[in-house]
Amino acid sequence: MSEPRDLSSSGLVRLVAAREISTRIRDRSFIISSVVIILLIVGSIAFQVVLSSGGEKVRVGVVGDRTALQPALVAQGKAVGVDVTVVGLADEAAARSAVEDGDVDGALVDGADPTPELVVQESADASLQAVVQGAVSELSLGEQLARAGISKLDVPQVAVTPLEPDAEQNGQRIAAAIIGVSLLYGLLILFGQFIAQGVVEEKSSRVVELLLATLRPWQLLAGKIIGLGVLGLAQIVLIVVIGVGGALAFDIVDVPGDVVGTAVSVVLWFVLGFAFYASIFAVAASLVSRQEDLGTVLMPTSLLLIASLVIGLQAAGNPGGALARVTSFVPGLSPMVMPVRQAAGHVAAWEVALSAVLMLVAVALVVRLGGRVYSAALLRTSGKTKLKDAFRAERV
Repeated sequence: MSEPRDLSSSGLVRLVAAREISTRIRDRSFIISSVVIILLIVGSIAFQVVLSSGGEKVRVGVVGDRTALQPALVAQGKAVGVDVTVVGLADEAAARSAVEDGDVDGALVDGADPTPELVVQESADASLQAVVQGAVSELSLGEQLARAGISKLDVPQVAVTPLEPDAEQNGQRIAAAIIGVSLLYGLLILFGQFIAQGVVEEKSSRVVELLLATLRPWQLLAGKIIGLGVLGLAQIVLIVVIGVGGALAFDIVDVPGDVVGTAVSVVLWFVLGFAFYASIFAVAASLVSRQEDLGTVLMPTSLLLIASLVIGLQAAGNPGGALARVTSFVPGLSPMVMPVRQAAGHVAAWEVALSAVLMLVAVALVVRLGGRVYSAALLRTSGKTKLKDAFRAERV
């Protein structure tokens, strides 16, 4: 056995961080949650691909040589948002057979007069009627104008002026932000629980007494936060890469650059949010010695996380509203609200910077004050420690 080496403070913190990563990466709940989240992301992408490729399609059979009718049917289909496929048929018998066999939705045959007749199985739906009637009318009008000696009509094109030209793109950005903050919320809850459960397990099994023989409390706290933070960051990056990569690969989004920017914003806010909430979860868990008591001490922080998610979702509907603007600067709430405002474009660069600075200050205060409580309560393994008692014990 090699002799133990003296480690610096940073080395001890890294050692604790590595221990947390190796412990949790083998944890069944972590593996299951990761697989479930990835499956949900992949399933959502597959669903969007099916929706985007599931546009209405119509197959129209045409009897004989109707060279002009085929492009007219296709053009009319584009006008009404229907994908038209024209199938050439030899005669009326073949047309009726094709309709009966379901090879085509309808077939145009020669009627009793010059007007074509549409043959269908039971009834023609609105899309089929609109395509056929529009194409036949267009050709008939052209023939009548030609017989009248008119080669071309001067028909003005109606100009379309949308009041909100970027509404669809903004919707995609906000949808990406909503998915991102929902994922962020889930991971903060998950990893916060991991930290809290780990602290209580170490207290109840007296492992913490052995650890504190070598480590200072702040080193143990820092190692836990950094270790699980690295693991959480790797997980959210993996999920974002799969989600955004799939969306871009299957051309689901119209604003790929903005969606990537939103994803990066969510990842960066995860770092700040995790540092804030992980510290609070760890400090709160240090006040109790049994898993059964965790729910009580974690409830205030969990409620704050839920409130931040609700406000973040509300901000998606009104990103420029007073509630969204104010809460995007409130530490603890800002990681859920600011990404939505950024996605909607209702935020200036200085606002993002100020919100991030306020969050960093809050993290520093939580770590400093929480570290005192953590240090005082960690070795109290009997019952529940009150917050004020932990502060007093630390000062003594």
